[in-house]
Amino acid sequence: MKAVPSTMQGWVEMLRYAELPVLSRTVTELQRLQEDDDRATPKNVAQIVMHDPMMTVKVLQYLQRHRNQRHSTEITTIAHALMMLGLTPFFNHFSVQAAIEDNLSEDAAALEGTRSVISRARHAALYASDWANLRHDIDPEEVMVAALLHDMAEILLWCFAPELALEIAAQKRRDRTLRSDTAQLHVLGFRLIDLQLAMVKAWHLPDLLRELIDEHHARNPRVTNVAFAAAVARHTAHGWDDAALPYDYAEVGKLLGLTPGEVEARIVNVAVRAAADAAWYGVTPPAALLPVAEPADDTAAAIINGLTTPRP
Repeated sequence: MKAVPSTMQGWVEMLRYAELPVLSRTVTELQRLQEDDDRATPKNVAQIVMHDPMMTVKVLQYLQRHRNQRHSTEITTIAHALMMLGLTPFFNHFSVQAAIEDNLSEDAAALEGTRSVISRARHAALYASDWANLRHDIDPEEVMVAALLHDMAEILLWCFAPELALEIAAQKRRDRTLRSDTAQLHVLGFRLIDLQLAMVKAWHLPDLLRELIDEHHARNPRVTNVAFAAAVARHTAHGWDDAALPYDYAEVGKLLGLTPGEVEARIVNVAVRAAADAAWYGVTPPAALLPVAEPADDTAAAIINGLTTPRP
């Protein structure tokens, strides 16, 4: 195993200027868009970026480094960031990027773990967006970005120290009652959420994103939205019989003014629609694990009926 920092501050210093790899599908889709003048719009670029939490962080980082200091308003969404940057500077800067699949090509377990967490982050973002729109949130994309980045530290661990990520996963398999925070403390000496919040600060990302990710602000409904979106994505990745899901449905129901059954139905249909993009991630999506698929419309039904383990 490559030498890795032994303290959280050491991790912060290592990651502060590290080149973050992105999904190979992200690279491919951006190249295709750059070559298509008719489709190369900020909206279409933002849609690609928001499939990939690593790419999302890189765009926000780049903007923070290059934004005009006269503009004090924080940029908290990818759509706004692209408007501020301009597409030509964006494509010029991001035309060459390292791919996660290349970096982890000799470690199949690490690659699968990384892809699984990124897929989970995308699901969390979609759940958060659905609920934020239902709540008439002031800016649903802010909530979506926060949910996408909620477990960024775990993705970084899989990318830069997969052996440690595998050991945390192994401890949890050996003891199904072991909490994630406890396993992280055993292996790393710190919690990943604390590293996550430290990296938001180190990368000079918007303060609002830090607040939305920090569950110490749980009284804020937007923070609750993000936290439960991440929790539901994590629990459904384990299977739809996960013991924590009934609690999730009940708590999200309180946030949205819905019954637990209504919440479950919304979550299932978002998961089914998310499965249409499963090839981005190369792992089996949670919708494929549904014991009985009852999507709400024909489009969702067509998606889930065609589900197989995707390959890039």
